[in-house]
Amino acid sequence: MNVSKAVARAIRAVGGDPSEPGWDWLALAIQVEESFRGYAKHLPLRTAIVYGGTDMNAQIVQLRRGVEILVATPGRLLDHVQNKTVMFNQVSVLVLDEADRMLDMGFLPDIKRIIALLPRERQNLLFSATFPDEIRTLAKTLLRDPAEIQVTPRFVAAELVTHVLHPVAREKKRELLAYLIQTRGLKQVLVFTGTRIGANRLAHQLRLDHIQADAIHGDKTQAEREAALADFKAGKTAVLVATDVASRGLDIEGLPQVINFDVPRSPEDYVHRIGRTGRAGLTGEAISLVAPEDMESLAAIERLIKQRIDRVLVPGFQPSGATVATLMGGQPSPRRSPPNVRRDRPPVKPADPIFSKPYEPGTAPPAPAKPEAPQQQSKRRQPQVAALLGGLKRA
Repeated sequence: MNVSKAVARAIRAVGGDPSEPGWDWLALAIQVEESFRGYAKHLPLRTAIVYGGTDMNAQIVQLRRGVEILVATPGRLLDHVQNKTVMFNQVSVLVLDEADRMLDMGFLPDIKRIIALLPRERQNLLFSATFPDEIRTLAKTLLRDPAEIQVTPRFVAAELVTHVLHPVAREKKRELLAYLIQTRGLKQVLVFTGTRIGANRLAHQLRLDHIQADAIHGDKTQAEREAALADFKAGKTAVLVATDVASRGLDIEGLPQVINFDVPRSPEDYVHRIGRTGRAGLTGEAISLVAPEDMESLAAIERLIKQRIDRVLVPGFQPSGATVATLMGGQPSPRRSPPNVRRDRPPVKPADPIFSKPYEPGTAPPAPAKPEAPQQQSKRRQPQVAALLGGLKRA
């Protein structure tokens, strides 16, 4: 099979194993292929997509028909190379998307293997949401005298997105989330959690509260993920609970709200999460449920976006009075003392002055004063030197 006069678009993904983190690149690949198909509707350009987790034979049938635009994930593309079901001798353009995440998750060796199989004369395009020094080094390796185009400054949150946070006790987060969805009548909400297990649990608990919810993450099959996303886009599901790996791969037109159930540890992930809303000139809302232990992460987020997020207390869900003031003030709470340390106990002053005074070279602590012995005992405690020299004389 020849990829003739074509664009081979390599999107970082898990090498043929959809159960590992990174499934969002499969979703991104599908969306890109759908876009190409729409753009080429009235053009003599055939498109195809290959990715792991699906029947390889069906992809081979599609490739044998010939394509001009191939959208692929690196792992499955190398599978086709090994089976000799794809050739690259006529590739003229290579596009690498999400280069920074490819580098973060160790997919650079796969990309280099693919590049080594391509014709030397070609156009290379590299896209990256962030542009750290590692990506610049990669660009110098892969690109020749490249032109750099920067659409937006690094880590800038969408301007049409409003930010708000609700201080909440951690044990009341799920109840607050259900309360906000029901009282505000939210119909399409993307909720982010920190783990896949947490996403499943939260979606189940929301369904118990009579809220149509589903979870989407790497532990589900590709068919399950596509069905969950389709139901969410169609309005059949009101809440889609996702993990961080979905923050870049999901493209939902007109998404009104994003809720951070778990505050991300990385401030860059916050920017990527809320980037799912406020797109294409539409407004959006980013809501964060912040517990006292999230304050350090929140401070890092506010430093990155250079904006103080509005605090709104929801009666009945706020944390204890000792931490509400800290959360509302925006300063990280002090670190907790170990459980076995009591703050109300005054420090014990050392009895020995050597432990209480700072060290001074050439000085020694004063010797303790010897107590004076009573005069009555002075005669009884005469030094018995004579005993060492040959005996004592009796009086």
